[in-house]
Amino acid sequence: MRKYFAIGLLAMSVSMPALAALDIGASAPDFVTQASLGGKAFTFSLADALKKGPVVLYFYPAAFTPGCTIEAHDFADAIGKYKALGATVIGVSHDDIEKLNKFSVSDCRKKFAVASDADQAIMRSYDAILAANPQYANRVSYVIVPGGKIIYRYTDLNPDKHVANTLEALRTWNKEYKSQ
Repeated sequence: MRKYFAIGLLAMSVSMPALAALDIGASAPDFVTQASLGGKAFTFSLADALKKGPVVLYFYPAAFTPGCTIEAHDFADAIGKYKALGATVIGVSHDDIEKLNKFSVSDCRKKFAVASDADQAIMRSYDAILAANPQYANRVSYVIVPGGKIIYRYTDLNPDKHVANTLEALRTWNKEYKSQ
């Protein structure tokens, strides 16, 4: 029985995602990459987006997969709340820009941009590589405020709480920021 417990524990540890290594309070690595909004490709710059307000940067494994579709729908449904808080939302995966042009129309519903990280440079800089399958991003969400500081991170392959958690982090930051 002990043998089966140990095997089960080992299997669980291999399949569990690694936690994001970038700490709250750390400087967010800057990046510029190709992105798509409403099926139109453009150049996304984190530094430029942060000049307008906070950025919710979320990594997802692959466009058009069940969990990533759920997450994209959730972000699209909540985009008005993000805009009310002054935030930009950007999703990042390893997918090429042609695939993201389609994903940005269908699953993101033309509401927010998704960016291509085909060489995984951005994923590596944010420690968002899925340990169990390194060709994909782990599902990690960051909230980054102007000045480039990370104020929140959340890692969970289940897409259900990424939107609620990042919205709450933004609300808390807005309250604290506006009270200063």
